[in-house]
Amino acid sequence: MGPLGEQIAQLERRNNALRLNGNTVNGRTADIGITTRGSDWYFTVCAVMTVAGFAFMGLAVRKPRHTRIFHYITSAVVFTAAIAYFCMGSNLGFTPVEVEFFRSDPKVRGTFREMFYVRYIDWFITTPLLLLDLMLTAGMPWPTIFFVIFADWVMIVTGLIGALVTSRYKWGFFTFGNFALFYILYHLGWESRRNANRFGNDVGKAFLYCGSLTSLLWLLYPIAWGVCEGGNVIAPDSEAIFYGILDLLAKPVFGALLIWGHRNIEPSRLGLNITDYDNDVAVHEKRATNDYGVPVTGNNTGVTNGTTTATTSGTTPVAAPASDGLGGNVPTHNPTV
Repeated sequence: MGPLGEQIAQLERRNNALRLNGNTVNGRTADIGITTRGSDWYFTVCAVMTVAGFAFMGLAVRKPRHTRIFHYITSAVVFTAAIAYFCMGSNLGFTPVEVEFFRSDPKVRGTFREMFYVRYIDWFITTPLLLLDLMLTAGMPWPTIFFVIFADWVMIVTGLIGALVTSRYKWGFFTFGNFALFYILYHLGWESRRNANRFGNDVGKAFLYCGSLTSLLWLLYPIAWGVCEGGNVIAPDSEAIFYGILDLLAKPVFGALLIWGHRNIEPSRLGLNITDYDNDVAVHEKRATNDYGVPVTGNNTGVTNGTTTATTSGTTPVAAPASDGLGGNVPTHNPTV
């Protein structure tokens, strides 16, 4: 065995996740599960997601705060995915599910397959954020954004239910999820793309590149589901590679492409009028008021017995309001009474 082989062997011996966290959950043992190689791959994807998250945050601090929205959203995506992949690499966040199709292949032979529900928790959080990145880039109205995200949640939840069902009824949930997916792809490929072009050629290109990448990759996820959780065709280690490559392209690569596309695009052009708190006077200056809650102008800060007095020459006392703010009138001082 050469030096490289010895190093790989040492890394495999160092990964004790499968020994520390077994395949028995809720009284059932998954006899179709990942090996140490699958665990190593999950940890590798976790590392890439983490590095990408810090890179996106590093790029964010170089931009004015009011222009960081896409950096923050994309960073949240990869950091969430990093936690999920750490969980799967640790052989946690799964439940054994009885397979519908029993195979003779030794790699998928058995009764209970390891199904990582933490993957769906990841998707439930990250896929709406990815869509938010795209829909905000396209300048879509908020009601449309909310409904597209709702369709996305339908797709994820039905995929999770189908993965947990042991009978052929799982394919019914799979069908519901695909209908939701096609609705999302329609918006990305037609409505949102057309709207993005209204904001200029650079915005249209940024959306076209990122939207096309997302649409292509999301079409492959149902295939991965069908040969993994659905049909028990490929081994869990191959499942890890399949989903891992898709997630790396759909999250860090997508994020890098999106941030690059937004490098010269002000969020205000897309209808995102974000105010930086450095420009908010209320944060940095406590404005003086009189007894009636009316801001005092100039250097006028003197208040005595409900009346305003000038403390510096050249200023004008501020009159009391006609109402106390609660619907009643404020009594005024009449020196003749």
